[in-house]
Amino acid sequence: MNTKSLLFTPLLIFSFLLFSCQKQENKNSIQGLKEEVEVIRDVNGINHIFAQNEEDLFFAQGYLAAKDRLFQFELWRRQATGTLAEILGERELERDRGVRLFKFRGDKETELRHYHPRGVEIVDSFVAGINTYIEEARQNPESLPIEFQMLGIQPEPWTWEVVISRHQGLLENVSDELNISRVVSQIGAEKAKELYYFHPNEPVLDLDPGIPDELLMKDILAPYRAFRRGIRFQPEDIREEFRREAEEFEKATAYLEEELNFTLESDAFAQGSNNFVVSGEKSESGFPMMANDPHRLQAIPSLRYWVHLNAPGWNVVGAGEPVIPGVSIGHNEHGAWGLTIFSTDNEDLRVYDINPDNPSQYRYKDEWLEMESIQDTILVKGREDEVVTHYYTIHGPVTFIDEELDKAVAVECAWLEPGSAPYLASLRMDQSTTWEEFRDACTYNNIPAENMVWADKNGTIGWQATGIAPIRKGFSGLIATMGDGRYEWEDYLPIADRPHAVNPESGFIATANQNVAPDDYAYPEALGFEWADDFRGERIEEVLSQDKKFSLEQLGALQNDYLALPARKLIPHLKDVSLETERADSLNQVLQSWDFVLDKNSVAAGVYVMWERILRRTISELMIPDKAKPWLGSIQLTRVLEWMDKPEMMYDRNPVENRNQLLVESFEQAIEALEEKLGKNPSVWQYGQADYKHAKIRHPLGEVVNAEWQAKLNTETLPRGGYSFTPGANAYGDNNTSGASFRIVVDTEDWEKTIGINNPGQSGNPESPFYKNLFPKWANDEFVGIPFAKEHVLTQKAEEVLLIPKRE
Repeated sequence: MNTKSLLFTPLLIFSFLLFSCQKQENKNSIQGLKEEVEVIRDVNGINHIFAQNEEDLFFAQGYLAAKDRLFQFELWRRQATGTLAEILGERELERDRGVRLFKFRGDKETELRHYHPRGVEIVDSFVAGINTYIEEARQNPESLPIEFQMLGIQPEPWTWEVVISRHQGLLENVSDELNISRVVSQIGAEKAKELYYFHPNEPVLDLDPGIPDELLMKDILAPYRAFRRGIRFQPEDIREEFRREAEEFEKATAYLEEELNFTLESDAFAQGSNNFVVSGEKSESGFPMMANDPHRLQAIPSLRYWVHLNAPGWNVVGAGEPVIPGVSIGHNEHGAWGLTIFSTDNEDLRVYDINPDNPSQYRYKDEWLEMESIQDTILVKGREDEVVTHYYTIHGPVTFIDEELDKAVAVECAWLEPGSAPYLASLRMDQSTTWEEFRDACTYNNIPAENMVWADKNGTIGWQATGIAPIRKGFSGLIATMGDGRYEWEDYLPIADRPHAVNPESGFIATANQNVAPDDYAYPEALGFEWADDFRGERIEEVLSQDKKFSLEQLGALQNDYLALPARKLIPHLKDVSLETERADSLNQVLQSWDFVLDKNSVAAGVYVMWERILRRTISELMIPDKAKPWLGSIQLTRVLEWMDKPEMMYDRNPVENRNQLLVESFEQAIEALEEKLGKNPSVWQYGQADYKHAKIRHPLGEVVNAEWQAKLNTETLPRGGYSFTPGANAYGDNNTSGASFRIVVDTEDWEKTIGINNPGQSGNPESPFYKNLFPKWANDEFVGIPFAKEHVLTQKAEEVLLIPKRE
């Protein structure tokens, strides 16, 4: 007899018994399920949900996501319902008013059926799953994540209205409209066009004489801005034993505020995403491949959440926002898809004459119309309830009434139309089996406007721009307009008529938030004027245009590519200038022999980035008139490079000499700044260090808690490369505050090849092993495998749970 068999048999029996016990112990009785649901959590924290019917599938998705992200869910719910003042007091009153003012008030049936024929049932199941877990947590307060203990609150139930809330949507662009209107009012339309980088068409920027400058200078969008801002906690919001010292908090938050404002201002037209699909002719496998890395503000827990949904009619893996059912980016058994923002202006700022004798009446088409009004009550911690009245015109929510000027202001929002909740139309995409089905599913995606790309096993690659796009004729929508009926939207352009392509001759499609509409696009009046700079898109196209076949790993490397095209364009201008010091000259020589790659540990990258920052700042200070600076803080980098190539656009006299002097002075200032920041020795000026380019992600409570809890809630600090204008887009400032937290790369030949990441982890519970386990891998631009077939999922199992119906 084989002795190995004798040794193996008891071990096999023991393993079987142990597994049987674990299976028994990992059964969870759940109120609301119809049949058993098997959940396999893999080693990276991704839940693979195997259900026997659709209702249980989405119930389990809601239940498990809430279990992983309960505090994130509660913050989302309070933002969506305008109930933050209830726990944070009067400082959140304006936000709550704004949220409720901009609330979607349509009927459930019309809204939810838009996203999917069974949208009502899917969302109801998802919400039921969320509420089942919330009830479990409320029954066992000791199981609540630490944040609830810190704040002294409990999670509250959800409704379908929370799921379809627009508060977190990527909306465009009424705040820009107000700032552009202010700039135009101060320096005129033509000068404004010189400073902004509007394209591909030239906008109309002539302000209507009925809009007084005095009105524009007031805070006429206060409720909207409050509705859109992030949550900022204060030490007094949490229990004393968890608090940080007030003085430490003030110092730290002042620095972080300055850093974030610098990045947001500099990145105003740079933040975005990348996606690309290549045909089988350009892939090593011979099958189409898809890559997507959406860029948003980095957060802990992350904005997105991986999940695998398997039930009759459903088999999809990928990520979406955890509070939304389905998967917005991923693959099923037929194809893979991804998204980037397609710049679309779906808001307009409207100004009205109001009746001097009745300020609730506004002028529209030569009539006085009565504003609609809705009364509301907001609970405020520490004081009596606030009763507010929301007003609406024919165009939308009223944000300001000025009885001195006899004017009112409202925001017309296409995203308040039915079917405009962010990402929910992904439910149709999740079940697409062909390009034609996928493209049809795209026509239901109103918000956000996206470049959706597709790659399938049958060899097709495609692109469809989506989004609800007003058609404007005779006005651009970039400045405030009178709401008297002269500047009306004609209609919404059908999404199928938005730019699209299938199987192009190039063998690839790539989008990076730049203008990708063809020059002869038939509906220019429905295109926007504000787009990301082309640098990321140009670099991706440069790589994919090579005469070679790409591997999955090479597409992943392209997502993390740090070659800076602006450096390639700017540095040659330094070649022939006379620098003032020997140190500057030697550092110039370093740049002249550099490969333009913003690698961590690169001194050349450190020198270049500081120089580019100072050059941009100097040019902005020089070219923006003082009276426009409060509303136009930074010139888009594309415009800066254009002026460096054509200095006559900046200087009337001696343009080349003046430009060269500007280059010399900004380079010398960059050296001084690096000396002050990092010391006198250039050998320690490496990019990608704690005092220069790095990543540290902070929990929403991460700055108000004491040192012990900071270490638990926040990530460590790790080195980074790249910046806003490289495909690996890691924010413009020192901290990698924005960029891709989620990445996916798919080879349609074999779904088991799929790789991805989610920074910093799947769980939002600081006690979970999946809370920030992926942060080091993400910081080093690594990926993890994403299994799909159940037998492959089981090989990467971390735990398995059987959810069973609770019998009364």
